[in-house]
Order: sequence, then C-alpha cells, then structure tokens
Amino acid sequence: MSTTTRIIEPGQLEAPAGQIPFLRLAEPDVFKQRAERFRQLSQQHSFGAYLDFLATLAQAQHEVLTHFPAVPLPTPEQQALCREHGMPVLGAQAWHRNAAWRDGLKAILHHMMAAPLPAPASAAVARLMKISEAELEEIANKILAGDLATVGAQDMPFIAAALQVYWTHMATALGEHAIGKLEQGGLCPVCGSHPVAGIVRIGGAQQGLRYLSCSLCATEWHMVRIKCSSCESTRGISYYILEGSNGAVKAESCDECNSYLKLLYMEKDHQMEPVADDLATLALDVLMDETGKARGGPNLFFHPGSV
Repeated sequence: MSTTTRIIEPGQLEAPAGQIPFLRLAEPDVFKQRAERFRQLSQQHSFGAYLDFLATLAQAQHEVLTHFPAVPLPTPEQQALCREHGMPVLGAQAWHRNAAWRDGLKAILHHMMAAPLPAPASAAVARLMKISEAELEEIANKILAGDLATVGAQDMPFIAAALQVYWTHMATALGEHAIGKLEQGGLCPVCGSHPVAGIVRIGGAQQGLRYLSCSLCATEWHMVRIKCSSCESTRGISYYILEGSNGAVKAESCDECNSYLKLLYMEKDHQMEPVADDLATLALDVLMDETGKARGGPNLFFHPGSV
C-alpha cells in the first residue's frame, strides 16, 4: 500500500491584482476532454479497465450533450429571485426535472450498447433500458440527494452520467449572467451540489487561483486557497500527498470539520481533469480514510462501497 507524506503549505490567501473571474461554465467539449483524460490515465493503471470504461461513458456523454434538445429553464424572474436570496438557480433537489434527462439516459445507453463492455456493465445497460420511469426517477433522487450508498453500484454511473449531461446543458444554456454567488461558498452556485475536487489553474487572470469543480454540472467557481471548502475555516488546514508522487494531487484536510477535498495542480500537469484525476488517485482517499477524514464532496462514478 502507498505510504504518505504530510505537508503543511505556508503562504497566504491569494490576492491577485485585478478582478478575479468567479465562474467558469463548462466548455462544450467538457465530456470529450474527460474521456481523453480517462483514456490517458487508464494506461498501466491498477484499475485501468474501469477508467477505460468511464472514457467510453464520457464519450457517450459528449455525443448526447452535443445533440441535447432545448429544455425549460428558470424564468428571468426566478433567476433574479435566486440571485437576490443567494440560492442556486438550478438546485439539484429543488429543480423540477424535465423528461429530457431520461431521453438523454436512453441515448447514452444506446451508445454504450455499441461498445465492448464488461459483463456487469452490459447487464446494467440492459436492465436500465427496461425499468420504469418511476424507478429511474427514484434512483436519480437518491443520487442528487447524495444518498449514493443506496444506489446499485452498476446502475449509478449511467444514471449519474445522464444527470450530468442534463445539468451541464442547462447551466451552459443559462449563461453566467443568470448565476449569482451563494452564501455557502463551498457549494456550486448553479446547482448547489458539492465539488468533486478543486483545481489550481494556470494562465492569465486565473494563474494560481483555486476553482472548485461541481460534481454534477461541471461548473467551476473560485474559492481562495488555504480555506476549507466544506466549513470555510482557515484554521487547521493541512495537505497530504502520496509518497513518491510529484505533488500534482494533494488532499486538503480540515481539522475543524474533519473533511478533505483533493486539489489538482495544473502547473504539475496541464491536462488534469477533476473527475478523472480524482478517480485515478483513489489511493489518496484510502489514506485519508485511515486518518479519519471524510470526503467533502462526491465523485458520482465512485460508489461508497467500492473501497
């Protein structure tokens, strides 16, 4: 098993000159980039077969997002109300889902049927093609509520993938002007979901800035560094890495709330992608579990019973 080195990062909360870009909505090719990163990471990885499967799934997400139909969105009045009261405009549990998300799921499943899949995944695809709309909605409710342990491990990736496509489509269709900041800085300003990871960016006005990446809609939003993304404390912040690694991925832990979230440093690897690189570093999650720290946000392709 991997050993670890515990490090404390000195420094201060960044204060770059000029206005900090607060929001980064997902790019149109977000899932294509994720698929490419999964394929890259799957090479010679201990669970490369699963990462390769997720590359196929992310490519299916890309294809479905590219042809996703227009869906109902919050009215300008609803948008203004959410901004005024610091609420997510497309709250994961509050927004009434359109049936288009289930159509997106079917399209994803059709794409997956055309690909070589492990037997359990093929069985899950066949099962999900047949179950009722009510059952699909029930599973979706559990995923969006964070109740992942009660969802079947084989079903979760496909339904989560469809929900991600639906919310990413809505978020980008709305545009930045519709979205305000939340009172709780560690939650996605678009859908109120927890981040999957943080990423320290490079280049231009975003050089050295930490952005949290939404586990659902792929939106990124700025949060100052050396600050807990769960409780927003700046005390008791520590950093853990796997011994022998290049430090591209660190776990930022908080003694105040006993949680952690991974940080990805693009200066170490400019191809890093939050969902893919989080899954490729599960050994760091094992380490953090041994220290008694809990994840501050989910990866919707990682079932809690898997490790």
